[in-house]
Amino acid sequence: MHILLVKPETDTKGDNDVVSRLGASRRVDILASPDLDLLSEITKLKENDPQISCVLIDEAQFLTPKQVSELFHVAIILDTPVMCYGLRTDFQAKAFPGSMRLFELAHSIEELKTICRCGKKAILNGRRVDGKFVASGSQVAIDGEHDVTYESLCPNCYVKFVGEIS
Repeated sequence: MHILLVKPETDTKGDNDVVSRLGASRRVDILASPDLDLLSEITKLKENDPQISCVLIDEAQFLTPKQVSELFHVAIILDTPVMCYGLRTDFQAKAFPGSMRLFELAHSIEELKTICRCGKKAILNGRRVDGKFVASGSQVAIDGEHDVTYESLCPNCYVKFVGEIS
């Protein structure tokens, strides 16, 4: 199958590649800026390559709500399956705008389970800056002057390490 790979340009890790935690990588077909019309772009690519059988979106939480609506139309108008992978909420347990729109329009949702350091089901994301958990900051922090990492946490560990959810 020929898969069209897309990621939002907000995701700067890997530059123009999608990089797995295991180190595998693949160059994206579309690096989507927030103002890119995904329906138009995918329509053009499908006209040039009718063998495209699926659109795969990585880090879908960084899409704009408008782009998620455009992907809905890709699935309906272009009759092309769209599979989105991403986070539900940020490090403050607040929904990303793109994720919220995905929940509203998705034909189906499948949760990929993650385990917390304590062995329980992780449902929250803790942000570490220079090795310390933080509870404030901008919604998106991928690269920058500090060492920013994320850890999947269960609710108990989140409250223990990060603090109360507001």
